[in-house]
Amino acid sequence: MSTVAVEVVYRGIFQKSLARNIVRNIVFAARKDGKIGTAFGRYGDSPERNGIPAKQFAVVADNAEELEETLAQYEPTEVDVTINVDDTLCKGVESWAWYGLQPINQLTKPGGTLIVTSRQDADSLIRDMHQKDSPIGLSILKSTVSFSGLWVYKDDHTDVRVLGNLCNVCPQLVSLKSMLETIREQTGSETKVASAQKAYDTATIRQVEPGEGNPEIPYSFVLPGWKEMQEGVVIKAIEAGGGFRGGEGGYQPVRNEVFKKYSTRSMRPVINFETCIKCTLCWLQCPDTCFDVTPDGLYDANMESCCGCGVCEAVCPVPDCVTMVGEAEFEDNNSQWEMWQKDKEGYNSWMTLLVDKQKSETRTHGFHHVGGYAEEIANTEEVS
Repeated sequence: MSTVAVEVVYRGIFQKSLARNIVRNIVFAARKDGKIGTAFGRYGDSPERNGIPAKQFAVVADNAEELEETLAQYEPTEVDVTINVDDTLCKGVESWAWYGLQPINQLTKPGGTLIVTSRQDADSLIRDMHQKDSPIGLSILKSTVSFSGLWVYKDDHTDVRVLGNLCNVCPQLVSLKSMLETIREQTGSETKVASAQKAYDTATIRQVEPGEGNPEIPYSFVLPGWKEMQEGVVIKAIEAGGGFRGGEGGYQPVRNEVFKKYSTRSMRPVINFETCIKCTLCWLQCPDTCFDVTPDGLYDANMESCCGCGVCEAVCPVPDCVTMVGEAEFEDNNSQWEMWQKDKEGYNSWMTLLVDKQKSETRTHGFHHVGGYAEEIANTEEVS
């Protein structure tokens, strides 16, 4: 059987149009090659939500019988290509407390390929990815800051560039000729056809060997079976909190052990403990009770429960006391307050570098002037 499956991992709502464009065009191109395919979405255990990891699939087969056999399951158990359009998700995909953390490459079959839109290099992305027992390929689409629909999807050729790259790294899926014809028909843009061709011509694959990557075992938990269900509706309460880290001073809430949302964020708060005025606003306004009150009255964000919403930055009255910094800058979820306590000078230098770097980045939700689209495409071409 020659069925080929592709998954697109994206941030819910923000990148939905991007993911949909990719999987639909795969199916359209496959039909031009005389194959049959289908595309569908999958949002984990809950409806698609803003910024939460979600997936769409495209499955292509030589005939209807092969396709039907493959789809006689909830979703593909392995895919030939995983497309990740937000590189922070290389750290893992958590679909809002269902199965725990799923490695970004978990469904990628041996010898398959992971395509990532990113400004990072291969070594940086591989450090985030969990190790596999078999080799896979890594293909990076170099990008500008808004490339890949960061924050919200923008028509910056991300979809067609991904499709061009895909035809190179997985030639058994669809032909480049059919894909370019599909893009021409669907968009009416020769510029987008050229972008897809360029992505095809410049695509490279870096082999990721067994043992490379993050050695940690992803957290998981066991859901109760139907025989273990209690009669009626029972919602077990969470214990009241106590002192910070079990001590007498400060306050630390007791958190649900399965409520870990760190893989849903693309940015995290970095705290300047020197300028904090202890106003309590971040602690009060955090929608997920992420902040612990330290014995000295400061506020330490728990990075396993933080989803990166940015409310703390928005409500903080002190300039640069709380700054949202890109998740790619971090490799762990360690306590910032503990880092500061151990080495205040070192922490302050580290924090200042991160904040200054973040300020140099462009955080934009769309084009704000005539010609902005053309300028961004030109920048993208220079980077790629």
